[in-house]
Amino acid sequence: MSAPRVLVLLRHGQTAWNAEGRAQGHLDVALDDVGHAQAAAVAPAVAALRPDVLWSSDLTRAASTAAVVAGACGLDVRHDRRLREYDVGDRAGLTIPEFAAAHPEQHAAWVAAGGAFEHLDAVPGAESTADVLGRILPALREALASVAPGGTACVVGHGAALKMAAVALLGFDRDAGRSLRGLDNCGVAVLDEAGPGESMRLVAWNRTPDFAPRQSVG
Repeated sequence: MSAPRVLVLLRHGQTAWNAEGRAQGHLDVALDDVGHAQAAAVAPAVAALRPDVLWSSDLTRAASTAAVVAGACGLDVRHDRRLREYDVGDRAGLTIPEFAAAHPEQHAAWVAAGGAFEHLDAVPGAESTADVLGRILPALREALASVAPGGTACVVGHGAALKMAAVALLGFDRDAGRSLRGLDNCGVAVLDEAGPGESMRLVAWNRTPDFAPRQSVG
């Protein structure tokens, strides 16, 4: 078998809405000062992984993070709207208490379904996980296929969408998927190919800006 390709997933840096607990979805919210600092801190660590291509969601918080990483890696960024976060429908712009106050029936249905992004079907206008996977998985597979065997593709995106995509790529069922916490702002996940027709393998999960590649021993 040829050398496996590697997929690096990077969540964007912090926004003011992240800090306030507001759902962003497809709303275009910029990085705050902390987010810019996180991007600057993680960029050299991602560059040390030697990515061959760099893709990003077209939303500003991801694109701005990717631009900093691009500078460290010497790469151009390919922006792809398929890499966007879940569209959160009526939750957009609201904290959970605000959502509960403004839309009590929707909030109750969402909580009853599980109260996580993968249960947003209960919220009018929100994307289902099937909808999100239907767009993000082809984009991730295209990014990975664009590099030669042994190469590395880096994709900058959003916490919930990237987590659910990783769960699918790893072949985890719903219960196993719950064992992965969400990616922190500028958290890094690394997956690689196991073999033709097989699920990918998890190499690292939610490594924050002090992440550095480890040399294999033996």
